[in-house]
Amino acid sequence: MTRGVVVGVDGTEQALAAAEWAADEAVLRDTWVRLVHAKEPSPDVMLPLVAREPDESWAEDLLARTAAGLRARHPGLSVTTRLSAASGPVPALVAAGEEGDLLVLGSRALGGMAGYLLGSTGLTVAGAVDRPVVLVRAHGATAPRGPVAVGVDVRQAADPVLGFAFEEADRRHARVHAVFALQLPLFAGLGPAMVPDIRLAVAPEIERSLDELLTPWRAKYPEVTVVGRVRTGSAGAELLEASGDASLVVVGRRTRRPTLGAHIGSVAHAVLHHSRAPVALVPHDRRHDGQP
Repeated sequence: MTRGVVVGVDGTEQALAAAEWAADEAVLRDTWVRLVHAKEPSPDVMLPLVAREPDESWAEDLLARTAAGLRARHPGLSVTTRLSAASGPVPALVAAGEEGDLLVLGSRALGGMAGYLLGSTGLTVAGAVDRPVVLVRAHGATAPRGPVAVGVDVRQAADPVLGFAFEEADRRHARVHAVFALQLPLFAGLGPAMVPDIRLAVAPEIERSLDELLTPWRAKYPEVTVVGRVRTGSAGAELLEASGDASLVVVGRRTRRPTLGAHIGSVAHAVLHHSRAPVALVPHDRRHDGQP
């Protein structure tokens, strides 16, 4: 069965933007969309049924209205809905996300936490699903044909991340901007009187490594224009700068399972909290990475 695009909806404008983005993505992929609303578990299992009916009715109406809107704007698109009564939003969204190729959630700027937004729920889900997760801002980028920016590491390439970026760029007839940020040692910022300019010494070698890393992807996607960028500084800051005109920002996430719960990494945190463009968080396991 063809896998589609799953999106969490909770009645917020961010979730509505996520649903719209998911529908556009499903059209590009020629697949289906599933809208999922996961109810919060009742704090008291002894509450009478009538106390839960208004919430369930509201959720069913939300799903129906959102689905109708997507079908009206995208004739022929298959849109299904699911009201989950699992043990809470996190397990419900993780399970639903595993049924598709892509999970889409709404995202607020740093400091906003509500519903499925990028608060504890969104971060936990994004760090637990073994599928790419896209976080969408309500008032985000308006450049659907803008480049796809992707963070790369020439020392430890993650092919699922680059593969996702190139596939998305190919679907959008867009460019790929591959960004590698060289984090200099702390002493390098003390000035030319203290140390030589390290950038002049290492930049050519890194640029060659980046070009070698991108060569097989250029061959696999000959219609996609690729621009490699080597920058000095924080990877998160450089990706945020690249996101300014991007249609999508792609960041990798290791599929490790730390004892304290899901972890998405400091770079992903910075980009997810501050990028106005949609951000795709792509899981990967370096042990199984290979060439395209």
